[in-house]
Amino acid sequence: QEKSNTYRLLVILRPPPGHSFRLQCTERPPAGRIRVTLECQCSGEQLLGQTCFLHTSGGQLPTDQDWYLLHTLCTGSCLDAEKVTRWVQMLVASAWLRLPHSSHCQLTALPSCWSYESCRFQLRSTSGLHCSIEMILAVQE
Repeated sequence: QEKSNTYRLLVILRPPPGHSFRLQCTERPPAGRIRVTLECQCSGEQLLGQTCFLHTSGGQLPTDQDWYLLHTLCTGSCLDAEKVTRWVQMLVASAWLRLPHSSHCQLTALPSCWSYESCRFQLRSTSGLHCSIEMILAVQE
């Protein structure tokens, strides 16, 4: 269509410091789950007189922003694709309101048509132009 464009973006999600993503292949659904694991970083942190998340004293995990984010995006020890999708949609919508063009264009989050590993949005301008944006979410192991 003349007044419509579709843009597809690949968005690579990275784990917070001290964590890694590991693909957990299973024979039964949900296949290809992504496990979030802690990594030992003692060699780098000992220089600062600290221990890593994996070796904190008393086995207590820190309650900083990274941990809150993992709790928000995971079910158990695996990323929850539906939670990640909802979080990205909320983050994009919130950021959009802070942009100067937000008063001239309306951003609408759309349901993902084929999976929970993507986020879809539609932008409509006051002049009648519109475009679709699909953010395909992926992790790098």
